[in-house]
Amino acid sequence: MTVRVVVADDQEIVRTGLTMILNAEPDIEVVGQAGDGLGAVELARRLRPDVCLFDIRMPGVDGIEATRRLAGPAVADPLAVVVITTFDLDEYVYAALRAGARGFLLKDAGAALLAQAVHAAAAGDALIAPNVTTRLLKAFAGAGPAGPARQPVDPLTGREEEVLGAVARGRTNTEIATEFHISLSTVKTHVASLMAKLGARNRVEIAMWAYETDRVRFR
Repeated sequence: MTVRVVVADDQEIVRTGLTMILNAEPDIEVVGQAGDGLGAVELARRLRPDVCLFDIRMPGVDGIEATRRLAGPAVADPLAVVVITTFDLDEYVYAALRAGARGFLLKDAGAALLAQAVHAAAAGDALIAPNVTTRLLKAFAGAGPAGPARQPVDPLTGREEEVLGAVARGRTNTEIATEFHISLSTVKTHVASLMAKLGARNRVEIAMWAYETDRVRFR
């Protein structure tokens, strides 16, 4: 099955480059491009792609607001959004994840990681590079809501705590299955249970909750 992607970036050369990289993959097709957030939202709503790849900084409606409109808590049928940014310059990534982004990449991530992130998002997963995750969550922890972190609706089991830590460290389902000697379907069941108990919409929100509650320490 071909993964259909909408790319949005205010720099034409970046849009062109991302599009060329993705279209070079045999099972990914860029079906639309936009140079600003408003255009990206309108295009995505019309085309309903499998994945939206958005830059954070765009004129008018930025990547954060575009993400919120397409994948935020109030969206009944959210789209998969991956944000791509330059970490050292961008101070809005944490807010984008809270707005509903399923994953994120740095612009120097490389073609292989870009394709991997798109595939992960299309499959309902999220690519969370461990070193980047730690830097982002540590740097932007203060951007979260004031007050204590929400508590799970039911206590986590011992195994769920282990899977939680693995997800927060960026492990894939396959890696988690191998680490704990359990089946892939069992991992998926644990991840689904974590989402339900934490009120999380995706693995990124599971990872953020793990850091916010000190289940996983910054390194």
